[in-house]
Formats: sequence, structure tokens, C-alpha cells
Amino acid sequence: MKIVAYCYSDPLLESAPDPAIWGWEVDRIYQDLGQRQQLHQLLEDCQTHPTNYLLVRRLEELGDTVPEVCNRLAHLEELGVEVVAAESDTRRANLLKLFDEIQHYQRSRRIRQGHARNRVEILPPPGKAPYGYRRGKDRYIVDRATAPIVKEFFEYFLLYGSVRGAVRYLGARYGKKIAVTTGRRWLTHPVYRGDLLYHNGETICDTHVAIVSRDEAAQVDRLLRRNRRMPPRTASAPRSLAGLVVCDRCRSSMTVTRVSRRDKKYEYLYLRPANCPEQPKCKAIDYNEILEKTIEGICRDLSQAVAGLPMPAMEGVKQSIREAIAAKEKILAQLSHLTETGVLDTQTANLRAYTLKTEISQLRAKLARLPPVNLRETAIAVSIPEFWRDLSETERRFYFREFIRQIEIHWCDRGWELQILFIF
Repeated sequence: MKIVAYCYSDPLLESAPDPAIWGWEVDRIYQDLGQRQQLHQLLEDCQTHPTNYLLVRRLEELGDTVPEVCNRLAHLEELGVEVVAAESDTRRANLLKLFDEIQHYQRSRRIRQGHARNRVEILPPPGKAPYGYRRGKDRYIVDRATAPIVKEFFEYFLLYGSVRGAVRYLGARYGKKIAVTTGRRWLTHPVYRGDLLYHNGETICDTHVAIVSRDEAAQVDRLLRRNRRMPPRTASAPRSLAGLVVCDRCRSSMTVTRVSRRDKKYEYLYLRPANCPEQPKCKAIDYNEILEKTIEGICRDLSQAVAGLPMPAMEGVKQSIREAIAAKEKILAQLSHLTETGVLDTQTANLRAYTLKTEISQLRAKLARLPPVNLRETAIAVSIPEFWRDLSETERRFYFREFIRQIEIHWCDRGWELQILFIF
């Protein structure tokens, strides 16, 4: 008894399957990638060497149209070959349904092939252009009417580190109302960085004019990662200590409470536990006292905490990534010459170029995630008390969250003491 197997894969849509998928002891595997030379060879071999069974994943792989599939099934039946489809029901009672499925699958595959060809040619994905852009002939073009709004949204977020605040700013200044989730999607979407993101999750760099620079995009990503450590609404809180202070006795977070006199000439700020189970409840503490103690603690302890950290050779890591990017860009530049000399055909060269650009995009994303500055030098700079005195509450909030994970209030006989837990 002779058993053979046949599988067809479109290189634009999928990779070749594992030869071990059949589960049978197969005498020979015929495998096509993009063309069907091996299928024709299979039919010729079945004429000269009698074959009992042909294993396929789906009957649709025997042709590009329903008539082609039917003709090849009939031809194999004449040769006495029984076709076994792993993912299809080949009983005659279900043939009508089966042919309908084949037709639907092939129509879907043609659509996916069209989208895949557009990806290989680095064309924008189908659908409406993102806000801030309009569709050009082969790329996105900056929309001069809406792009400044997107740009200002990014600038506001970089300045204050608050998605909600940036969303409110757009509504107040331009009347552009968007949801917070939409604003967060703008901040993370590769299209505003000059890159294309396809539905398969792959990204291609430098396909059109960017609205936000690479350095700004890296800062945006860092701020978003930092904000994830905080309670949702504290990122836009007006006070710098919001979301950072915790009572060590009751483990409740401490919220900023504002009290004013009747004439409203003076305003007093306190930090008090939000959900204290103690009876009597833990006392409120003057906000400015904790702020002063926090600045003193940073100036006293930050440099020492950073000095004890094992610092990787960041420049060496960055240099190795840059060298890997340069090596792939060198290969990319050689593809046109290989096509002109006939070493590669156009389709293979385009597919290889697409793969290289995807890998370059991944390396650039990895490079962007690395810290942009030397932590020890920064720690020395912010350990000067005068640095903090000249900052507004919003600016202090930005720097506090760069270094502080939590501030704990410890109660003792003398009142309370403060302990700063840094993020590293």
C-alpha cells in the first residue's frame, strides 16, 4: 500500500507546515510554496506508480478554483487514488456543502492575498486614514487641518504626563471630543510615529511623514509605563503627592483633602487615609509637611540608592542594536542589485524586503525602550534642594513619579516618620 501527502502554502499568508502533521506513515510528501509544480509532479507519478491514498489538509489546496479542484479529484479517482482530507468531509452526501466551503475559502484567500501583496509593497492597510492623515496614492499624507491637533495632544501629554488631562485640553481648546481610550490609542499607535501597523501585528518603519519624533515617542512610552503603576485617576491629579502616600498602620492610600476658611482667602491641604479601618481613624497630616520631608528624603537618599544599583553597559547594548540594524539595512540595499542581475525574482525580493523591514522595526522598538539618560547623573542633578523649589506642583508630580514607587507614613511616639520607596 502506497500513501503520499500533498500540501500547498502561500508564502504571503503562511509558512510551510511541519512534515510530521500527517500522523500516517507517508511514503512521500509533495509540497508547493506559491506555485503548483509539485502537484503536477504528483499527478504524473500517480500515473506511472500506482498510489492508494493521497493525504491533504483541505481539498481547497488542489486548485485555485472550484472547477480545478473538481477536475483533479475526478482525475485522481480515475487513477484509483483515494483522497483523504484531514480538515474536510469528503462523503458524497456533503459534496454540495463542501464545494460551497471551497468557494468561500478561495474567495477569502484571494482577499487575504491582496492584502498581503499590499503589505509586501508597503501600502497602507484598507480603511479610513487615521485622524491627522489622509490617504495618498501609495502612502498616508499629513492632513494640515487636523495634524496640528494631534501634535498638540502629544505635546500636552509629554508636558504633564496625563492622558485625561490631554483629552480635556483638546476639548477645551479645539472642541475635539475624544474618549480617554482613544487618546491612549493615539499615544501608542505606530502611525503617528511614521510607521505602518498591519492587522497581523507586524510594523514597518518610516513609511510616511511622522507627526511625533522618535525621541518623543520613546518618552511617551516611558510615561505610559510609569503611569500603569499608579491608580487610574492620579496621573491627572493636580497635586504632586497624589497616589504616592500610604499609611503604614492601616495600609490605606492617603488622599489630598482641601479645606478653606469661610472667606476663602486661605486654603489648607491635608493628606488623610481614604479607607482607614482603625478606631479612632488615623490622623490627617499637613500636606506641605509631607512634601518638605519628601524633598529632603530624595536629596538625602536618592544618590546613595542609585549608586548601589548594578548598571549595565547601556551604551554597549545600544551599539550592538544599532549594528544589527545597520547590517539588515545593508542587506536591504543589496536586494535591488540581486533583482537586476536575476539572482532573485521580484516577488521573492519584495517578500525578503518586507521581512527585513519588519525585523528592523522590532530592533528600533527595542532600542527606543532603553533608558535615554544616565540614571546616576540624573540622580545627582535632582538631589539639589533648589531644583525642587523652582518647580510647580505639576512639574514636581512628573519627577516624583520618575523615582518614587511609594511613600509610607510610619506612626511613632514622636508623631510620624516618612519612608520613601524608590522604583529601583
